[in-house]
Amino acid sequence: MAAIEPLTIGQAAETDKTEKYSVPGLERGLRILAEFSRQTPTLTAPDLARRLQVPRTTVFRLLVTLENLGFVERLNNGRDYQLGTAVLRLGFEYLASLSITDLSRPILERLRNETGYSSNLVIRDARDIVYVQKVAPSSVFSSSVHIGTRLPAHATVLGRVLLSHHTLDQLQRLYPEERLQAHGPNTPATVHDLFRLLQTDKERGYVLEEGFFESNISTIAAPVFDDTGRVTAALGLTVPAVHIPDVDRDILIAKVVSAARELSMSLNARNI
Repeated sequence: MAAIEPLTIGQAAETDKTEKYSVPGLERGLRILAEFSRQTPTLTAPDLARRLQVPRTTVFRLLVTLENLGFVERLNNGRDYQLGTAVLRLGFEYLASLSITDLSRPILERLRNETGYSSNLVIRDARDIVYVQKVAPSSVFSSSVHIGTRLPAHATVLGRVLLSHHTLDQLQRLYPEERLQAHGPNTPATVHDLFRLLQTDKERGYVLEEGFFESNISTIAAPVFDDTGRVTAALGLTVPAVHIPDVDRDILIAKVVSAARELSMSLNARNI
């Protein structure tokens, strides 16, 4: 594990400055919103007070404020809260502000039309991938993935693409723990295992895996680069099958790589 460097005088001063202008009430309100998830869609005031180690009276006042603004809603039982529509509105406004989502839509639609499979675009948020665009075919196959879905980067094909250009030092800062959380038999066990996998992914220029994250799903994905040469997104194709027929592999890979390159060029990427 890389050693933690001590703060320089400048960094310490910047930290003090940041804390000086921090607003504790706003921070607590945002932390309340961050506690809600797919695993815990509803929470009570006592739940939140316990999780955040904040007095119940403080949590109650914050919840009343958030409820008045539409960021949380109280359920009919009067005790449980869930996220409100204002959060959804902010989320969609954020996605709309990302030019890449608009640029990717026609490219993903064409990929879907040419292959018959769902095409997706994801970005990375710390250790998660976040779906920001998805185009699905008319099919009886139902996917639990939708725009806004978050999945662990280290355990998914699309996440591997997003991490593929990271150095070992960058990965160790992102995953300082000794062992990575397992999400199935294929999850890399350690950062070094992940790094070796990513090196191969980077050299290949795309990732194809069958049943890597979900046993009945195969995925092909390629990196999308921005004008600085950074991997800014991952473009993928979801095949609802345990195995991709050999006769289709090269064709599907070429289409995914071509779509990712086209989107990269739309972002003024060079030397791709």
